[in-house]
Amino acid sequence: MDALQGLLAQPWLIPVVIAILGFVVILVVMKKMRPPSVDDRLSQFADRRSGAGESNEKGVSALTSRLDAVVNKRKNSSDTARDLAQADLKLTVTEFIMIKFASVLVFAAIGAFLGRASLLAMVIGVLIGGIIGLIAPGKFVGFKQGRRLRAFNNQLGDTVSLLANSLRSGYSLLQSMEMVSREAAPPVSQEFRRVVQEVGLGLSLEESMNNLLRRVPSDDLDLMVSAINIQSEVGGNLADILETIGFTIRERVRIKGQIRVLTSQARYSGYVVTFLPIVIAAVITAINPEYMGPLFTFGMPPEAWCCMPVTSAFMMFLGFLAIKKIVNIEV
Repeated sequence: MDALQGLLAQPWLIPVVIAILGFVVILVVMKKMRPPSVDDRLSQFADRRSGAGESNEKGVSALTSRLDAVVNKRKNSSDTARDLAQADLKLTVTEFIMIKFASVLVFAAIGAFLGRASLLAMVIGVLIGGIIGLIAPGKFVGFKQGRRLRAFNNQLGDTVSLLANSLRSGYSLLQSMEMVSREAAPPVSQEFRRVVQEVGLGLSLEESMNNLLRRVPSDDLDLMVSAINIQSEVGGNLADILETIGFTIRERVRIKGQIRVLTSQARYSGYVVTFLPIVIAAVITAINPEYMGPLFTFGMPPEAWCCMPVTSAFMMFLGFLAIKKIVNIEV
């Protein structure tokens, strides 16, 4: 009873407790939704399960099937699955949506904690935290996509040269790709291994290469796939074609690397100028919420509680977009 009274005395603790409980529930459900291990699958045929365990497993499977059925009906579920595959994240669409929901709860709780100075600040903190929590998982997936795509492009030039040399030595194109899947480093080895497996399962090489291009949306890879598809129709020396393409790809990667080095100072300056005031404000609010409270109090003049934070955030956002546009140089 005393704990309940203490919780009611601190209103900002209520969304924090709700967020923690929701996060724990989501983690438990996600753990149950994982595919069964080899031992579990063997136990089905060895008849080593108890009745309670079997009924529990059926209940979890039914819940998982229902959630997957609901999620798969959404229009953008296939796009989410494609983004997760491009980021090389071993998650289903249902698990990713649950992670987004947990992220909203956690960031909303953080916003409630930072805005505990007043009710208005708490409401604003919960709204801002919820929006950040909704966006953060998608941004993380985009970051993983970009990093994996850069790693693939950096390896693609040497991979194309390896394919050309293998063709000159007498291997077929499929055998050369199989050698790349064994000798190259990830992510190139993973993607070419999947191409070889798809061809082994009955797809044509053109379809497998087009699937590779959908998984890895790279302009350099598009150039290589187009050259292979055209050569398969009109003929020609594929080794020489791939050698020329490999040289072009290596030059593009080299130029992109030089541009990233030259623009790195401006890019990181944009990050510092944008996020440093936000981090400082969050730290000050966590240490002394009354100090930042007047910015979110209706009793203050409008220029204090409205114009200053809103205008500052808007101007920092415009500055970040301007810097990002300047340093984004297409090659």
